[in-house]
Amino acid sequence: MAGLADSGSNPDVDLLYDINGLAKDAPAWFDRVMEYVGEYGLLLAIVLLVVGCWWSVRRRGDEDAASTVAALVWAPLAAGIAVLVNVPIRGFVERPRPFLDHQGLEVLVQGKTDYSFVSDHATIVMALAVGLFVANRKFGLVGLVLALFGGFIRVYMGVHYPTDVVGGFALGTAVALLLSPLAMALLTPVVKAVERSPRAGWLVRRRGRAEGEDTVIPEARSERASERDLAA
Repeated sequence: MAGLADSGSNPDVDLLYDINGLAKDAPAWFDRVMEYVGEYGLLLAIVLLVVGCWWSVRRRGDEDAASTVAALVWAPLAAGIAVLVNVPIRGFVERPRPFLDHQGLEVLVQGKTDYSFVSDHATIVMALAVGLFVANRKFGLVGLVLALFGGFIRVYMGVHYPTDVVGGFALGTAVALLLSPLAMALLTPVVKAVERSPRAGWLVRRRGRAEGEDTVIPEARSERASERDLAA
């Protein structure tokens, strides 16, 4: 490939051409799918994972439901903070998109004019995945796999260098983990207050679980049935 000759001994550029070269060899319909998945699909999938984890926690109604929900609230907040942190990083580094400096790339998304380092997409999906992992290991592992795949797709699409993605992963992970103790200290009391609320408590625990209805009501029904049998 001509692009490889232009890249010299830079492994970042070499890997960019190797991964993006897969897009050149793939059918057009597959590239369209990868474009949608890379731009919207994986981010939506991880958001749905967070919602699904919340629904599972709420249904189970475990004693630590409040702390788990607090961690789930932290996941999107961590992603937002990480993106804000990335604003000055991008302005300081000022790295152009790879297709502006290197010829022969298959660019699946047009109109990208902002700086390349650090990848916002990689930052967001990894911050969400790590925040989800803090809340629930099973859901979090799925989220981490999706985030890694999302980073691969950004390079496949020709809009980021591999190091842009790695930098995004590092930034998202750092924000989600390093600020997690402070975030949990602030969010957990708030979520516990919501849990005690007569109107909003269902957001944290299913009402029957929170009030012990799952155990009390069946016993009450059994006692009433016994009384009817004795009366008969």
